[in-house]
Amino acid sequence: MITTSNQAVRHKPAATLLSRSLMLAYGSFAYLIFLCTFLYAIGFVGGVIVPKTIDNGAAGSILQALVINLLLLSVFAVQHSGMARHAFKAWLTKLVSPAIERSTFVLMSSLALILLFVCWQPMPQIVWQATDPAYVLLLNGVSVFGWLIVLYSTFLISHFELFGLTQVVVNFASRLMPSVKFKTPGLYRFIRHPIYLGFIVAFWATPAMSAGHLLFAIVTTAYIFVGIWLEERDLIRLFGEEYRRYRQRVAMLIPKLF
Repeated sequence: MITTSNQAVRHKPAATLLSRSLMLAYGSFAYLIFLCTFLYAIGFVGGVIVPKTIDNGAAGSILQALVINLLLLSVFAVQHSGMARHAFKAWLTKLVSPAIERSTFVLMSSLALILLFVCWQPMPQIVWQATDPAYVLLLNGVSVFGWLIVLYSTFLISHFELFGLTQVVVNFASRLMPSVKFKTPGLYRFIRHPIYLGFIVAFWATPAMSAGHLLFAIVTTAYIFVGIWLEERDLIRLFGEEYRRYRQRVAMLIPKLF
């Protein structure tokens, strides 16, 4: 299943080699920023490798941290949902080539996340913590598995198109993007939103749940459900009855084993 309606955009190739080259460079840059941001997010949430994680740093007032962190999460939610809507994309493509509309969305989403990483205020109070090494290893493994679900699922629905790279490459070659087709490869045969499921698993599976991590997990999970509702409205608009039937027979996040 294609989960982003902007993949249906068809556009005329740019008129000149220079403009096509600039758009290719812009799309490649946006993808590189996304990739670095995604990898950093794994370390940020998991508390490993990267210099600034969800729990490290000087802890101040818990009320101040709560307000700042909620604002940061809201900035990302508004940017991500707003730019993903059909009306905004229609407006944006009046200003820029449709070939870089997706890359612009990806870049802005990455910048919103970078802002969150930089400005996030630690709330290190422990809510729960696993002490048995076996449980610690298990929970860390489940979190990694969640991130792998996210990455694997993006490739099931065309990873490079999802993050705008295919569009600029096709435009550079002076070709048209093919029409979007409804498909349900791999995990999409069992659940409608495996990418979101992977994020939920990755965010909640931790051996040490701090107040800040709990806030992050609660808000992002709530946003995921709002995002699913908005996204499925777009998918029904795009695919109509075909998607309605798919939604009736396939679970949203928890696979139907029987």
